[in-house]
Amino acid sequence: MTLDLPPDVVDTIRTNFEERGDRWLADLPAVVARRCREWDLELIGRPFSGGTHSFVAPVRRGDDSVAVLKITVPDEENAGEAAGMYCYQGDGAARLYDFDPGTGAMLLEWARPGTPLIAQPRIPLEGKAENAGKIQTACALYRRLRRPPTDIPAGYPALPLVADIVSHWEQELFTPEMTRYLPEAVTARARDLHAWLTEPDGPLLIVNRDTHLGNIVAAEREPWLLIDPKAFLGEAAFDAGFLILKQIETEPGPTHADRVLAATADGLEVDRERARAWAWLRAMEEIAWSLEDERPDDAARYREVVTALS
Repeated sequence: MTLDLPPDVVDTIRTNFEERGDRWLADLPAVVARRCREWDLELIGRPFSGGTHSFVAPVRRGDDSVAVLKITVPDEENAGEAAGMYCYQGDGAARLYDFDPGTGAMLLEWARPGTPLIAQPRIPLEGKAENAGKIQTACALYRRLRRPPTDIPAGYPALPLVADIVSHWEQELFTPEMTRYLPEAVTARARDLHAWLTEPDGPLLIVNRDTHLGNIVAAEREPWLLIDPKAFLGEAAFDAGFLILKQIETEPGPTHADRVLAATADGLEVDRERARAWAWLRAMEEIAWSLEDERPDDAARYREVVTALS
């Protein structure tokens, strides 16, 4: 079987996952063939573009209905996707029809037409004034998706913990390179916020690490459904961090940041200062990644986000 993966997806897999990525690409045709055979599927179109390290393609099922076959290179962010989708049970998210623990393959509802709530160019559009209503649509959906985990079947990877992200930040955000790059007052404030977030505020719920609006798409069953969740267990305000960060990134500045923070935290029904803390440290995380990858322009942009949140 020849699979026509988009070239940018192939390049990303080989660059980010090196030998493991090469093995995954080499094994992919056999994995797809077996899933099609065991799940009685027929590929009916080329793999979708727009992703980074997944095979996602439309299929026809044995009962003549259509679905999407998704196989992802596993990493720490997507580890909880299948469990999260199982817990959602199609309530605000694409339905999970089947899951193969051995390969991580998922058979999912095809959300059509699949138009994103907001497209994702390099510099995000979430913070533009004309998109304020779309942000509130997303907030309502993420409120609906937050829930305690159900009894997840054996074989599903466990939902990863936000607490583990916070713990890792101790080594990631306060390196010598970061402390040289940022003003001392920023680093000191980040340490205070990090300590504050170490203790969750409220019950552990299913929340999302990647709350950009390209992952909310138009569907037939509902106006908007979530796809590609990065599901974690953590406090409710965690959802706010990335969503606020992306809006401020559009237009870094304190007045805009305060307006975004208030509207998003209130839309998600979470504490504003907890939301600010999550957005601050998510921006710090982006700075650390940008410096590590030698992307100085990105690091400077995220530093502006931190300054706007100060």
